[in-house]
Amino acid sequence: MPNNHHPTDPESLRRARRLRREATRPEQLLWAALRNGRLAGAKFRRQVVLGEYILDFYSAEHGLVVEIDGESHEDRGAYDSRRDEWLRARGLRVVRYTNDDVLAELDGVLEGIRRLLISSSHRAE
Repeated sequence: MPNNHHPTDPESLRRARRLRREATRPEQLLWAALRNGRLAGAKFRRQVVLGEYILDFYSAEHGLVVEIDGESHEDRGAYDSRRDEWLRARGLRVVRYTNDDVLAELDGVLEGIRRLLISSSHRAE
C-alpha cells in the first residue's frame, strides 16, 4: 500500500493536529493503552490522515484502523459506510467501538483489538 499518511492538503493536517490536541476522554483512554506498542507490541498512530479521511487509530503494520464513534457519528451512518468501504478497498480492516464501549468495557475493547492484531500477524506468516 502506498504511503498515503502524509497529507497533501494542509487543512487536513491542521485538522488532525487539532483532533489530537482535543481528544475525547474515550480517545485518551484508548491511546494510553495503545501507544508505544503497549498492546501486543503493535505500533499505532492517532488521528492519521489517509486519503481524504482522518483515522482515529491506525496500525500500518497490521493494516488495522480503530474508530471510536461518539455522538458525532449518530447521523453519519452512510458516510461511515462509504469511508469504511474505501479503507477496506485498500486492504485495511476497520473496527468500530462507541465511546460507551471504551468507557464501560475498556478491557473488552482492548481484547478485541488484541485478537485482531494476532490474527493479522498469523496472516502475514
